[in-house]
Amino acid sequence: MAWEIVVGIESHTQLLTRSKMFSGAANAFGAAPNTQASAVDIALPGTLPVANLAAIEHAIRFGLAVQGRISARSVFARKNYFYPDLPKGYQISQYEIPIVQGGTVRFFVDKAEKSIRLTRAHLEEDAGKSLHENFTDLSGIDLNRAGTPLLEIVTEPELRGAKEAVAYARALHALVVWIGICDGNMQEGSFRCDANVSVRKIGDEELGTRCEIKNLNSFRFMEQAIEFEARRQIEILQDGGSIEQQTRLYDADRNETRPMRSKEDAQDYRYFPDPDLLPLVITEADIERIGASMPELPEQKRKRYAEKFDLPAYDVSLLTESREKANYFEQSLAAGFAAVTPKLAANWLNGEIASKMNDENLAFAALPVSPEGFAKLLSRVQDGTISQKAAKDVLTEMWAGQRDPDSVIAAKGLKQISDSGAIEKIVDEVLAANAKQVEDYRAGKEKAFNSLVGQVMKRSQGKANPAQVNETMRRKLAG
Repeated sequence: MAWEIVVGIESHTQLLTRSKMFSGAANAFGAAPNTQASAVDIALPGTLPVANLAAIEHAIRFGLAVQGRISARSVFARKNYFYPDLPKGYQISQYEIPIVQGGTVRFFVDKAEKSIRLTRAHLEEDAGKSLHENFTDLSGIDLNRAGTPLLEIVTEPELRGAKEAVAYARALHALVVWIGICDGNMQEGSFRCDANVSVRKIGDEELGTRCEIKNLNSFRFMEQAIEFEARRQIEILQDGGSIEQQTRLYDADRNETRPMRSKEDAQDYRYFPDPDLLPLVITEADIERIGASMPELPEQKRKRYAEKFDLPAYDVSLLTESREKANYFEQSLAAGFAAVTPKLAANWLNGEIASKMNDENLAFAALPVSPEGFAKLLSRVQDGTISQKAAKDVLTEMWAGQRDPDSVIAAKGLKQISDSGAIEKIVDEVLAANAKQVEDYRAGKEKAFNSLVGQVMKRSQGKANPAQVNETMRRKLAG
């Protein structure tokens, strides 16, 4: 029996503001427990919340980036539930009228472009944090995080499987960092996702019962959690059982999800408008002002790169994975080396550079090779000074701290032999010494040609220009 996995994602994006959502307390990570919790955050009697303007503007930036509808009037609500790290006994959030409605995020899966519709994005405050590991028979409560401004971004249930879900989450993560509303640090909890997972038989229109997997703070864990949960549900259904709607946690050590609580519905939270907060009123002038401060968005860059540089859609999608990568690409082309084509720069950035960065878990901000040095290296490949293989060796030396590619080329003797006379002499020597392979080639055996070229490269210690070797060899063999 064939099954379809259906996923919707709720992403909690911690907003880059100096202070919290409804108080003036510092919004910074890493302080000693309970040193950044104000009277408002811990809900002392008589305190009143005041909405953070910067957080509101960040939400508007996001709405513009995804082409959602910015609500002219939105309302804060109290979401009532009890938990030890929720001092007020409710969370201030948005329910009936969120600040952003709709929108679309585009992403690539296996080189194919896909898009997903967003249901909403709403502002809310975070809860505190329960601490268990440093205590015996009790838990500690750290309220530093209480009141941290969040933008919760909710998709429609349109993702099919773990791979699509992760590709979307990566694209969303890149976007919120790109537009400057979140630092994207998943280890610190700045960006975390809940995955709503259900399964249904292929061809069915009705959605299955979903289970929500909470607080996934890495893309790898998200993929593993969704795959496990889908298998779990399919096995239950195939055995004749039914799925109970639950909130579940993912245990990375055991690679399994386990129940946390029965899933609540909206009525369980008893939402009602917060009487201490006026509705948010956003004017067209506000939206225009914030729109004017927006950077060029990934989708706009992709369109420009495709049109200006004639690059394939997949290439430009990789170049715009982050704002830093796109800037590096543009700075490389602007370095003034006319021989560097956009396609060559894209191939190396998406290939050798990306591979080295992944191996060392580096961000572009920490890249040890400058755009100018990178462009100079590529120009030496393009003009035939060095081969592609030698260029990889030069890049390794530049990565280790040698800034000038020409110095590395000279020190290691990597310059290609491009002198036609010298190459012709080596080709003549190889042909004279390999009469049998010459005969084989002329009899139609193409492998013999590759063998002859290989011997030329060997005699030249890999320094002969491969294109010239091939041209000279074919000319000589045809003569």
